[in-house]
Amino acid sequence: MTINGLLPIGSVVLLKNSTKRLMIIGVAQVSQSEEGRKLYDYTGVLYPEGYMSAEKNYLFNLDQIDKLYAIGYQDDEALAFKEKADALIEKARAEEQ
Repeated sequence: MTINGLLPIGSVVLLKNSTKRLMIIGVAQVSQSEEGRKLYDYTGVLYPEGYMSAEKNYLFNLDQIDKLYAIGYQDDEALAFKEKADALIEKARAEEQ
């Protein structure tokens, strides 16, 4: 499966080694832990259940996606945002290395 850049909000995916689908609700998410700051491509919630609590949000990256079930809504505003977000994530990943 080839995906170029970030998927839009509302996309539904299945992660590798998973049996439950997730719907993307956020992009370019940062997690702070004892190991330090980590950038993730996406935040997702269980599909079709949706948001239930902050503890039931899942952070994941594009390379963890096994199957794409649906692509979220895209318009000119979303496409402009995607271009900026793709560039920022690329820059942040380069700085992490």
